[in-house]
Amino acid sequence: MDYPFQTNIHQLEKEEFIDCLYDLFHKEEKEDYDSFLDMLYGKFGKSIVEKFLKPYNEKLYAVDLKTLDKDAMGRFFPYADIPAIIDNMKANKDSTSYNNSFLYPRNGAGSFIQILYDALDSSKILMEHEVVKIDNEHKVAQLDDGSKINYEYLINTSPLNHFLGYFEGEKFSALKNRLSYNKVLVFNLGFNKKSKFTEEHWMYIPDKAVNFYRIGFYDNILDADKLSMYIEIGYGKEDEITEQDVEMQLKLTLENLHKLGIIDDDTKLEEHSTIIMDPAYVHINTETEKMVQQFKAEEEKNGIYTIGRYGAWTYCSMEDCMIAARDLAMSLCQG
Repeated sequence: MDYPFQTNIHQLEKEEFIDCLYDLFHKEEKEDYDSFLDMLYGKFGKSIVEKFLKPYNEKLYAVDLKTLDKDAMGRFFPYADIPAIIDNMKANKDSTSYNNSFLYPRNGAGSFIQILYDALDSSKILMEHEVVKIDNEHKVAQLDDGSKINYEYLINTSPLNHFLGYFEGEKFSALKNRLSYNKVLVFNLGFNKKSKFTEEHWMYIPDKAVNFYRIGFYDNILDADKLSMYIEIGYGKEDEITEQDVEMQLKLTLENLHKLGIIDDDTKLEEHSTIIMDPAYVHINTETEKMVQQFKAEEEKNGIYTIGRYGAWTYCSMEDCMIAARDLAMSLCQG
């Protein structure tokens, strides 16, 4: 099926389509929703939620959807009303999704970083060091080699749960423990030949019998002559991903790619690499969001700013992060 699922239910088998359409017409909307899951049922009805939205997002977030705020995905959640769905049935083409077309740098997102780096005095840039402690009272950051740096402003873009560990004090550790998120195991796979799927850029897989929730085709994006893919597998915050887990998931992934018809008996894995995103997606809920905003406001008085998707602990795009960085830089320069 084409994505978003909720605007393409006409592509389902007739009986399933009727179920979805009936439940959509008879959904029970409310002024206020208690959770992300509550919002899904209220906006889309039982069938759309239970056929795709609930199982997929449970695989993605690796958490009970009742614990997520109703606006956990912000503008990135593709809502659809009945008129839009009906219109899409006739046009058979969705033109409203936020990511159905986009521009991307020819040499990758690293191009932005390289341009910024080339414009700076490299003697004032310190690489391959890690901050291990921050004294926010005296404005001193300690590095992993024992050296200390005095700062006027400190701007953090690392994950907030890691950043909070650099401070001493109960309020910092309390907030760190409250933060919820998932981890994602990512495989990058290179095969000896193309797949029969030659047009798709990425796919969403709600079926819980399949270990991954999303897959993507680098070769189709880059017009390459061999299948190359990324595979994403969700884990909970407390889950430990061991070498044995990675080996097991790689084996399962290859089996499931074969079952789905993406690879066949003649398709051989030639290269692969593994990435563990920790954190991957932050879990946004109202109470924790208030605590995060309070922390940010208090530390800004001390010259400390934490921004970006992970630094600000939010669900946003790459361009949102770039705009936030530009705005902060302009504000500090003017101040």
